[in-house]
Amino acid sequence: MANKKTINRVEAVLLPQEIIEKKIFLIRGKKVMLEKDLADLYDVPTKLLNLAVKRNAERFPDDFMFRLMTKNTKV
Repeated sequence: MANKKTINRVEAVLLPQEIIEKKIFLIRGKKVMLEKDLADLYDVPTKLLNLAVKRNAERFPDDFMFRLMTKNTKV
């Protein structure tokens, strides 16, 4: 018998457009999604989503991500 290899299959799940639209906010004229909502859509932890974006920053436009802060927040 031939070697059996375990194949990880990713099944695409289509979400209704209304669910995605409810996660998009209009802030100062820009369409925005919270990182948690985006991670949920991709079914990954928020921390891993942020890490993937950080590691592949050159693949994203400059305005892809931003951080909201109060006046007293230090980066």
